[in-house]
Amino acid sequence: MSSSPGAVGLRVAMAPSLGEINGSIRVAPGAPPLRKFLAFAGPGYLVAAGYMDPGNWATAIAAGSGYGYALLCVVVSASLVAMLFQSLCARLGIGAGLDLAQATRRQVSPRANLGLWALAEMAVVATDLAELIGAAIALKLLFGLPLTVGVLLTALDAFLVLWLMGRGVRWVEAFVSGMIFVTAAAFAFNLALAQPEIGALVQGFFPRGEQISDATLLILACGIIGATVMPHNLYLHSALAQSRSMEGDRRAAIHYASLDSTVALGLAMLVNCSLLVLAAAAFHKEHSAVAGLEEAHALLAPVLGHALAPVAFAVALLACGVSSTVTGTLAGQVVMEGFLHLRLAPWLRRLATRGMAIIPAIAVASWYGSDGIAKLLVASQVVLSLQLPFAMLPLLRAVGSRELMGPLVAPRWQLVLAWCAAALVVLLNLAMLALLFSTWGN
Repeated sequence: MSSSPGAVGLRVAMAPSLGEINGSIRVAPGAPPLRKFLAFAGPGYLVAAGYMDPGNWATAIAAGSGYGYALLCVVVSASLVAMLFQSLCARLGIGAGLDLAQATRRQVSPRANLGLWALAEMAVVATDLAELIGAAIALKLLFGLPLTVGVLLTALDAFLVLWLMGRGVRWVEAFVSGMIFVTAAAFAFNLALAQPEIGALVQGFFPRGEQISDATLLILACGIIGATVMPHNLYLHSALAQSRSMEGDRRAAIHYASLDSTVALGLAMLVNCSLLVLAAAAFHKEHSAVAGLEEAHALLAPVLGHALAPVAFAVALLACGVSSTVTGTLAGQVVMEGFLHLRLAPWLRRLATRGMAIIPAIAVASWYGSDGIAKLLVASQVVLSLQLPFAMLPLLRAVGSRELMGPLVAPRWQLVLAWCAAALVVLLNLAMLALLFSTWGN
């Protein structure tokens, strides 16, 4: 398939991020559709792991316990937006041979590039903060380890990432997919015990006016958006999509890569909805405004009437924390390589990111305990929501550029929907900030 001179020039000029896996899986253009689908399956599940990280848990439990099923519509809407934007990331990676960080660098001034790099690093650290806190809480719930010890132990997962990457991208994908299915099974078990009210659940899929006027509800809604449409995943997926190569038919490659991410994010949406539904069914009526993950864990056995309910909850939390930390490592590598053309050893990059997240986590755990950790988790997701437009807008500019994309430029209908979604995210963030400032003024 032909491509524009601009797209060809970019492919030659820039070395790919995650070069060790770039083009490592080759797919024959004449292969049967099922074989193509299976060959392209994988990157979407790495991305989906980031959509189920412990930050989601904190916001979903706060939303479900405090407001019942009212924010289910936000989870579904954010998941649909995520599917759209991740498909655009796959298009960018395969169509232009660029990840989002590289494409952004090509489109902005050096000063703006440094600013956007700093914001992207903040998003990676905020994500990493949620992952290490979640894993530390899970270790405490399962083995009784103090939070500070658990936070320090999570630094060792750098070696897990290195070992998996050394064995190939398929090993990474298989590990993360396995963790996702463990999480899904645990939630299916607890949901069967919770027996949610179907009528109230269905009503939760429809938006209500108080979601905009209530400051706390709006903050939680923005937290859910930030925990669902995660900025670092936009950078990551545009690089991961390039691990697949189907010579001569990049348009079909985009189709199968988009299908992979849509299916995987559909599963992530079910898990995230299940988490909010579990919190609403178990806690909303009798234990509203559950403070955090530890309190939710403690209440599950008496509320659901089964001793294995909290065990399943903790196992799922640990699976989410470990699997999402793999994707956070890779996203940090893409961000640094793409924006700065700087490549660090993976173990050094991992420890640098984790080090920046460990300091606030240990400080809050030591001074404020579990309540402070719960608030820090929600705050990290709000930060991600605020960072999101700075990744969304450069992506839309890139995939809509014929100079970058050539004949593989995004269809107009996708661009219209995506620009509308980005505008809505910006408006929600502005409304949240306005409500926060008015609250502080009082």
